[in-house]
Amino acid sequence: MARPGKGLAHELVEALGGRLRGGVIKPGDKLPTESEIMQAFGVSRGVVREALSRLGAAGLVQTLHGVGTFALEPDRGSPLRLESPSGGGLADMLDVLELRASLESDAAGLAATRRSDAQLREMRTALDDFERHLAAVGETVAPDFRFHLAIALATGNRYYGDVMGQLGVAVIPRTRVASAWLDVEQRGRHLQKVNLEHLDIYAAIERRDAEAARAAMRVHLVNSRERQRLAHAEAVAGQRGADRSA
Repeated sequence: MARPGKGLAHELVEALGGRLRGGVIKPGDKLPTESEIMQAFGVSRGVVREALSRLGAAGLVQTLHGVGTFALEPDRGSPLRLESPSGGGLADMLDVLELRASLESDAAGLAATRRSDAQLREMRTALDDFERHLAAVGETVAPDFRFHLAIALATGNRYYGDVMGQLGVAVIPRTRVASAWLDVEQRGRHLQKVNLEHLDIYAAIERRDAEAARAAMRVHLVNSRERQRLAHAEAVAGQRGADRSA
């Protein structure tokens, strides 16, 4: 696929970067797997990894090991720079959720009064995708992030979207340490609660009730923080019990 004088990785960066910047691949969307990109573009795995690394360095994608690579909000010239919380453990994750509870509660209130019908449809589409993946025991991280990003963008204040876009999908707790703490049954119950909380947020934004939207978002993120804390505590207790019986 390379033109004379152009490396394969450079060509792939141009191709994928154009789709990301042009909105063909939307913020929060999960990119195809390495194998799918290899097949689509006729390149090696090394070329794909090099291209994804360059796109990550450019702030266009974020790769979470064991989960996938996700599109970020393209840089629109904002001077704001935030370090993605993709590393770190429980304390770091709880700090991020504390930040989100403050930031996104206000964002939900603003979105309730400022959102357009098209933006509301974006939120509904993300929720429908979440529910479809939940029913199929599939990956819910991408639609979860898209729902929260759609709310941030519906505020009409570009900086809410910038913050969410730069933090990326790692703000969703289960992309990080939580996945190791929950068994399949626990994860299903956890996601059902998340879905119900999302629906409460959506309903408030749909009826343009700013106070209810703020309250629903705060409840959701405070609950998320507590769920992660309790899951970690239970996992630690279980490990200690296993160590004693070994």
